[in-house]
Amino acid sequence: MSDLTYQYIAVAIYFAGMLVIGWYAFRQTSDLDDYMLAGRGLRPGVAALSAGASDMSGWLLLGLPGAIYVAGLVEAWIAIGLTIGAWLNWKFVAPRLRAYTQVANNSITVPSFLENRLRDRSRLLRVVSGVIILVFFTFYVSSGIVAGGVFFEESFGSTYLFGMLLVAGVVLTYTLFGGFLGATLTDVAQGLLMAAALVAVPIVAIFSLGGWGETTAAISEVDPDRLSLFAGGSIVGIISAAAWGLGYPGQPHIIVRFMALRSSADAKAGRRIGIGWMILCSAGAILTGLVGIGYFQRSGETLANPETVFLRLSQILFHPFIAGLVLAAVLAAIMSTISSQLIVCSSALVEDLYKMVAKRSATPRQQVVLGRLGVLVVAVVASLLALDPGGTILQLVAFAWAGFGASFGPAVLLALFWRKLSATGALAGMVAGAVTVIVWNLTGLSDVMYEIVPGFVVNVIVAVVVSTFTYRPDPAIEREFDEAREMAAA
Repeated sequence: MSDLTYQYIAVAIYFAGMLVIGWYAFRQTSDLDDYMLAGRGLRPGVAALSAGASDMSGWLLLGLPGAIYVAGLVEAWIAIGLTIGAWLNWKFVAPRLRAYTQVANNSITVPSFLENRLRDRSRLLRVVSGVIILVFFTFYVSSGIVAGGVFFEESFGSTYLFGMLLVAGVVLTYTLFGGFLGATLTDVAQGLLMAAALVAVPIVAIFSLGGWGETTAAISEVDPDRLSLFAGGSIVGIISAAAWGLGYPGQPHIIVRFMALRSSADAKAGRRIGIGWMILCSAGAILTGLVGIGYFQRSGETLANPETVFLRLSQILFHPFIAGLVLAAVLAAIMSTISSQLIVCSSALVEDLYKMVAKRSATPRQQVVLGRLGVLVVAVVASLLALDPGGTILQLVAFAWAGFGASFGPAVLLALFWRKLSATGALAGMVAGAVTVIVWNLTGLSDVMYEIVPGFVVNVIVAVVVSTFTYRPDPAIEREFDEAREMAAA
């Protein structure tokens, strides 16, 4: 068999595995709480691996190794900032959010939590939150489908349309039927596959070069500064890169995993597993980029696209079937993020928007059907946008992390830890943070400082100032705040 045939077989096995998991999850889903949060029954290991896999996307296997390959270790500050941010998120946000969403009328989405927590009778906070999620994540999903099309085009020589439709079809199938549980269980399998690939590739490459000493010598032949965390970087640039970690509390597709835990106590084990996975994978990605510098220096090969360093090393170092599994790991990174975002979009459509205008409540089975229709609608719209890979899709997604982090992050943190936050303050801060991110990006200031920093700061200031003037004591809110705090600490 040809090398390409082996790789096709490996990817086909991966696709089949994802569909089987989706079928299993379908059999476990009976109502909307199951479909959106898996009945709040996730074990900590499952929640941790799922959060990590849905977080990292193809950036971990393509973008980060490519950046390290081009500029050296100074590009690792983004990974460092993300790891610190994820640890803080698991440590402080996870247990309180799990408890508070249960106490606040069993909220199953971020917008419904904010509305219930702050007693927003105008429902404006929930509508604005739902619309922000729907708009940004539709483009985010579309970018993932674009990445799938480009992946098949570059890795297998297929057409962009074929690759795009294949990735969209498989993800849509297991997410449509399996819901949150299907997305989560496939995330676990995908997270394990990503970790195995990111460990294997740099280790085998180091041995092929003759050990770590020979590897660092080869890197130094290109540029000794590539091994420095600080060479070539400014203080503002390093702070800007590390500030990516600020975004975690505001990412709905990540923090929804906290809401789905069995209990607040599970957050501790989840933190250890999740951060362990993240450190392992980030270190593997950074090592892959560094080793690639030395490997291709010695081999004399020049990479046309630095972001293919991970793929190229796997194709050179492994049997074609194993290389195919490594390619599947890249697909896993792309697809795990798409599936998580589809579920969040579906929840925004059904739980946060449809239920507000529906004249009568739907049965549990009807709600699940509506959830699946929500997934289908978003996937179709995202796929139509992805038919034209040009345009502004990727530009919007470039600052989507900052947009979510600066709009939802402060709102979630203040709602969890400051009892005097008002609905008006949360809404004003959310809008101010989102607008700041957009304006900062459009004016080109993001070249100086990552837009999440000013957006986050403006949100906090506006939310605190407005809440100070609009907060009115409410015994029910006070009681829930104390109950959630005690439940999270138990």
